[in-house]
Parts: sequence; C-alpha cells; structure tokens
Amino acid sequence: MRVLVTSFAMDAHFNGMVPLAWALRTAGHEVRVASQPALTPSIARAGLTAVPVGDDHQVEQVMTAAAPGVFALHQNPDYLEGRPELLDLDFLESSTTMLTAMFYAQINNDSMVDEMVAFSRWWRPDLVIWEPFTFAGAVAAHVTGAAHARLLWGPDLFLQVYQRFQRLLAPQPPELRDDAVRDWLTWTLGRHGAEFSPEVVTGHWTIDQMPASVRFELDQPLVPMRYIPYNGPLPAVVPSWSRTDPARPRVCVTGGMTERTTGFSGLDAVADLLEAIAELDVEVIATVKAGERMRPLPGNVRVVDSVPLHVVLPSCDAVVHHGGAGTWASAALYGVPQLALAWQWDDVFRALRLEKLGAGMYLPPGPARQASAVRDGLAHLLDDSSFRAGAAKIREEMLDCPTPNEVVPALEDLTAAHRGAPSGIPAGTAAARR
Repeated sequence: MRVLVTSFAMDAHFNGMVPLAWALRTAGHEVRVASQPALTPSIARAGLTAVPVGDDHQVEQVMTAAAPGVFALHQNPDYLEGRPELLDLDFLESSTTMLTAMFYAQINNDSMVDEMVAFSRWWRPDLVIWEPFTFAGAVAAHVTGAAHARLLWGPDLFLQVYQRFQRLLAPQPPELRDDAVRDWLTWTLGRHGAEFSPEVVTGHWTIDQMPASVRFELDQPLVPMRYIPYNGPLPAVVPSWSRTDPARPRVCVTGGMTERTTGFSGLDAVADLLEAIAELDVEVIATVKAGERMRPLPGNVRVVDSVPLHVVLPSCDAVVHHGGAGTWASAALYGVPQLALAWQWDDVFRALRLEKLGAGMYLPPGPARQASAVRDGLAHLLDDSSFRAGAAKIREEMLDCPTPNEVVPALEDLTAAHRGAPSGIPAGTAAARR
C-alpha cells in the first residue's frame, strides 16, 4: 500500500515518526513524507523520501509574539493534571480559539494544505499517518478517501481536552456552539469540495507510543506501539568516553532537540545549573549547542555539542531535562530516573505523571528551580532507590508494547477497513484507485 507520513516542519515532532515509517518501508510498502520545505533535509537524512509542500510556517515568530497569552492559558498545573472541574466552557473556548489562530492554522498554512491535497489527489495514498497537530494530513486523507491515523509523540492531552470541550458544547444552543477548530477545518475542507467530519480532528484511529500508565483512556480506537529513539538531524556517533563504565554516578543534563532547532528555550542558566550539580560526587554529561559560550566548569562536567541519548542514557543514573517528549520517552525506555524542569503544557503533564508514578521529580518554575534546589533534588533522586524502581516499571510497560514492525499488520487491516471513496472531488472526475 501507499503510505503518506505528514508532519509540520519541526524536527522534535517528526523524529518520533521515523521508526514507523521505516517499519512500513521494510514491510514492502511505498512511503512518502510530506512537510514544509524546511524539514526536507531532516527527512532526507532519515533515508526517507521527502515531498516538500507549501511555504515554511512562521509559528516561532507568531508564538513568540503571542507567548504571554498562549502560554498563560496552559501553564496552570490544575489544567494539566486533568482536573475536569477547572476546565469550564469559557476556558476551553478561549484556549481552542487562541490555539487555532496562533498555532494550528499557522503550522498548517494554506499553501501547505493545498499542495498536500494536490499531491494526495495525484499519488492517491491508501493510508495517511499524521503528527497529531498536522491537520493538513487529515484534510488530504479525507478529501481523497484515504484511511488516516494520528501518531502520538506524547500523552493525548489535546484529544482529552477537546473531547471535554465537545461534551460541554453539546447542550448549548446552536448559536453558542463556537468551536474554532471545527470552523477552521470546515472552511479548509470546503475549499477542496469536502465537508467537515469529526475524524478530521481525531483520525480513524490513534497510534500511541506512551506507556500504559501515562496513556489517556479515550473514546478512540487505539494501536499501542513501543517508542524507538531516533536521534534526528544530530549525528548518532558513539563517543570514546562512553565505552567504559563510569567511576561514579553519571548524570545527563540536556535541553533536548527543541533548544537546538527552534527559538524556544530548553534549560535556563545552564552554566549556573552545571556548577551547582557538579558539587555532587557525580560525572555530568551536558549537551550544549555548538558555539554557546560557557565559563570554565569543574572537572567532573563534560560539555558536548550533542550525544545520542539512546547511547548515553543506559549508563546514566539520572537525567535532568526540560520535560520534552523525546527526552522523556528515551529516559523512560531505559529506566532512568528523571528530574524534569518543565514549564508549560504537555511537558508539565509528563513531569507530574512521572512524579506520581515514583519514577522521577518535577521542579516547577520559581524558587524551586534555583540551581541549588535542582542540585538538592538531584541528590535525593540519586540517593533514593525507589525512583530507580519506579522508572523500571515504566520501562517494563514500554517494552510490553509491540514494536513498529509488529504494528504494521494491524495498520494494514485498519487501512483496508477505513479506506473509502474520495469526498472532495466532484463525481465523475476522480481517477480510479490503483
């Protein structure tokens, strides 16, 4: 079958799709990866076939300008802990409206959507797999009759909140059922001769890479899949210093892919943080962007431009990071206790869940994030063996999930069940499916 994998142009969101794309390729299926031109080099470096579509998005500029409003809505831990009594209709309507205008419609700009639809009409994919915010993939699938599924890189916080929003909207009179996501997608689909369907928001099913204890139970068909680390555009080279066991506890400190490839911050005051951590009897491995100035640091701190996490984490006793999806999942896969310095949205949710499961700690923004507090938190993480036991349980859950290769037959069956006739091409003009 023909499979179109789609992501907006951001490495951190694309990287989690690469192992499944290759599993489909090695099973004999044709695979194309469609995104804005900025992602083309990363797609090509992954050994996959790129389809550049539309103009590059400007989401960093838009979100930076809108950050005070957008992020203020989503930094409240009460929201992220999933306390439904605090998610009232006014909040959810405001959140949906702002995110649609400032994020969803920006990363799925009109030129990207139009060219992805045009390519899909020509290539006629059987299955479209889309990163959960890349609604352009869902639109292209709906218009051309392809089966389509979301591939998650983290807990399905979006759908969990959106489904609650729909439940609160349902009893309202029609004139008060304002849903910016639905309205934007209705307009977008209408430009291509198709009508809105709820599956354009949810996919026909969801492929979930989260361990069971972190996964949301939602009213949505689900295919669990094991997370497989992929290093992305950074070189995956095993350094010589990593080929022997450390003489003392090894700690990795990283701001993740986001800090390196976008304008959004990963970890603040890195030099102060490393100096404080180095006061412990540990070996510190810190990833810092090339060219970033660092004052002289203690001898037990090794600063590197990049290091593949799947190489170094198995030898680590703890990791200190920004809470990002890839770093979180890689550490969880290798059973490494985590100290998460998350500050917004899904990063905070993952950090809180980690703490609740006894596999790590979350330090919220504010006084608790001073360098000395991070040092003391890390010391507790290293001294208390219960964190290692909690991390080991999450690792077992992840290893219990089927690998991408094992998931492929289920995707073949689901595609056969959901593939349909094109809905966005006038009758009599659609070419027969090959």
